[in-house]
Parts: sequence; C-alpha cells; structure tokens
Amino acid sequence: MVPAWLNDVAMLSLAAAFISALIILWDLRARPQAMAVMNPVWPVTALYFGPLGLWAYWRLGRAAPASHHAHHHHHHHGDDKPFWVQVFAGTTHCGAGCTLGDIVAEFLVFFSGLAIAGSVFAGQLVLDYAFAFLLGIVFQYYSIVPMRGLQPAEGIKAAVNADFWSLTAFEVGLFAWMALTRFVFFGPSLQPDSATYWFMMQIGMIIGFATAFPMNWLLIKSGVKEPCM
Repeated sequence: MVPAWLNDVAMLSLAAAFISALIILWDLRARPQAMAVMNPVWPVTALYFGPLGLWAYWRLGRAAPASHHAHHHHHHHGDDKPFWVQVFAGTTHCGAGCTLGDIVAEFLVFFSGLAIAGSVFAGQLVLDYAFAFLLGIVFQYYSIVPMRGLQPAEGIKAAVNADFWSLTAFEVGLFAWMALTRFVFFGPSLQPDSATYWFMMQIGMIIGFATAFPMNWLLIKSGVKEPCM
C-alpha cells in the first residue's frame, strides 16, 4: 500500500515538474538554444528534476534572445562555459533520450502486459533500454552531425559511439532504483497508472543523471562526445 502522504507528495512533485517544463517551453519561444536539439532537452530535464531543472536551465542553459544570436556565433559550442557546465548539459542531453524512451516503454509494457522470460519487470528493463537507446541516438545524431559536418552513415556511427556508454551509465542508476522500488519498497502492485510510480521514476532518473555525469565527463574530455551548449 502507498501511504496517502506519499501519493500527495508525488502529485505535488509531478505538478511542479510539468509547470517547470511549461515555463521553459514558453521561455524558449523567445530564447531558442543555439544548438537546436537542446530545445526539447531542457523541458524534458525539468520533467524529472522539477524546479531544480528550471533553475539549471535559467542559470546554466538560458540563451540570449533570438535577435542577438546573429551577433554571438561564438556561443554555439559553449566554449565560454566552464567544463562542468558543458558536462552537465551533455548529461541532460543523454537524460532526455533516456527519459522519453522510458516513458514510452513503461506505458507500452503496462498496456500490453509484455513479459520476457515470464517477467514483466524484465520486459520493462529491456524495452526501457531499447527505446532510450533509439531516442538517445536521435538526440546525439542531431548534435554531432551539424558540428562535425558528417554524412548520415558517419553521423549514426558517431552517435552510437558517443551515446552508448553515456546512456548505459544513466540506465544503470535508474534500473538499480527501479529494482529497489519493485523488490524492496513497494512490490509489483505499484504501476504506471499511479502518481507515486512516476515520482519514483523521477528519483530514479535523477540517480541515473548522477551515474551518467562521470561518464559524460570522460566522453566530452576525450572528444568522443560534443559539448551540448
């Protein structure tokens, strides 16, 4: 059983996250990101970080008004940003693909009852990773190709190389939390039709962000992944 107070906290957390994402979306209308793929990344980040994601956008990722972009080409690669900020943005980029993929996969498993080796939880993990990987490659492709001027086949290969380790590190943290949620805290009764379920997923995605941050640091430092600023 989920305590009533926890369900209330979950509802508040989800509401705050949606409001934060909407504020970012509204602000992006006048202040689009220099790297276009970051326009969906910041609102998605707010879906799991909530107001903290809004704060991060405002302090670390908010761009100049669109009318100023033509005079500030040097901002495109984020070279003027501290390295840790570039890594933070790169991790949000990875997290956005994981988050959207996980949301799609979780509902797909919930409505279809898909099980792997007789386990619905195994089905969740496999589909979560598959959808996250697919969307992660799309996000990574549209950041790497414009910067490096790659052909489509080269772009896909570079996107896979850049995203595989980053995405895997994110999912390791998230999946560990999902396992605790299912096998220790609540059991299989907690399902995606519950606010508490998605509150737990918010926490898991923040943990995933934490486990992916060091990997993104290494990938960006080595030049495998481009800074997403």
